[in-house]
Amino acid sequence: MKRRTFIRTAAYASAGVAAASFSAPAVAQGRFRWKLITAWPKNFPAIGTGTQRIADSIREMSDGRLEVKVYGGGELVPPFEVFDAVREGIAEMGHDAPYYWLAKHSAMPFFCSVPGGLTAPEHAAWIHFGGGQALWDELYAGYGLKPFLAGSGGSNVGGWFRKEINGLEDFKGLRMRIPGLGGEVMARLGAIPVNLPGAEILPALQTGAIDATEWIAPYNDLAFGFHKVAKFYYAPGVHEPGPALGLTINAKAFEELPTDLQAIVQRAAGDEAFRMLCEMTVGNAEALGVLLDKYNVQLRRFPQEVYDAMLAAGADVAREAAEKDPFTRKVYESWLGFREKIIELSPLTELGYMALRDAQN
Repeated sequence: MKRRTFIRTAAYASAGVAAASFSAPAVAQGRFRWKLITAWPKNFPAIGTGTQRIADSIREMSDGRLEVKVYGGGELVPPFEVFDAVREGIAEMGHDAPYYWLAKHSAMPFFCSVPGGLTAPEHAAWIHFGGGQALWDELYAGYGLKPFLAGSGGSNVGGWFRKEINGLEDFKGLRMRIPGLGGEVMARLGAIPVNLPGAEILPALQTGAIDATEWIAPYNDLAFGFHKVAKFYYAPGVHEPGPALGLTINAKAFEELPTDLQAIVQRAAGDEAFRMLCEMTVGNAEALGVLLDKYNVQLRRFPQEVYDAMLAAGADVAREAAEKDPFTRKVYESWLGFREKIIELSPLTELGYMALRDAQN
């Protein structure tokens, strides 16, 4: 038995969970008890509180017929084991970022975030009305899973750095926590990407194991305390313009639900996709002032040559991902076609308006 498999199996056993089985998921009068595991700390701002709102909404809309217990990252399984745990029946649902599962399939990042890609509202539009959900369903069906869009962190900032970035040369050998295709972009700039779950980032910064990190934006970044170690805060970012979070459901468990409970689960996920973005927007606006005024964080913008290199590398890694297999090519072509239409539209709508508004301030 491989060491990784043994450790994971032992962890599940110690939690008192039997793998790949939903022993009596239904109780008296057609009531169900589900587990919802996450890739982040329980009740962490927006992404953690949002997970709890999903569980609460399901309970309320089902009048208690479907009770969902939330487990934070590491409480039942490690954060980066959520996908496998749901697939194997350790829990019925997981709340995660699909690009964490890039090693499983090259199409995964397109259902989360791609450097230089779609903003949160644009991504939601592609998923719900641009053909994205059907492709996502097709991908996850191969793993015995059913996905729903269930949150977004909004546009991510460029990240926290212990040293100032004055040009491309400053990325050479820089160890940065950054997952997904964003990590590949940084590698092409000369950095060394490191993938860590959220709770492990600050200790890695404190010990010098990493030199920089990205997470989301001011609201969550303040909560993790990155400003205690890294004082240079770069924004905007281009690596994750609208990272989407998914509610990953064991397909067998989902099919065992009555149709009305299936609809309730889907509705709770969809509602949270909007609510989380709202909480994140308010939180970011308030937290930015705290970081700048109370903690004297140095807000910076990358030099233009850095942005140009990031965007060029982002286009390259997305295109190269599409060359890895026919299904990823199909996803990429759908995603790219939608992106091209949005780029043509945005100067006439939000982007155009925001440019005019900013010019007055």
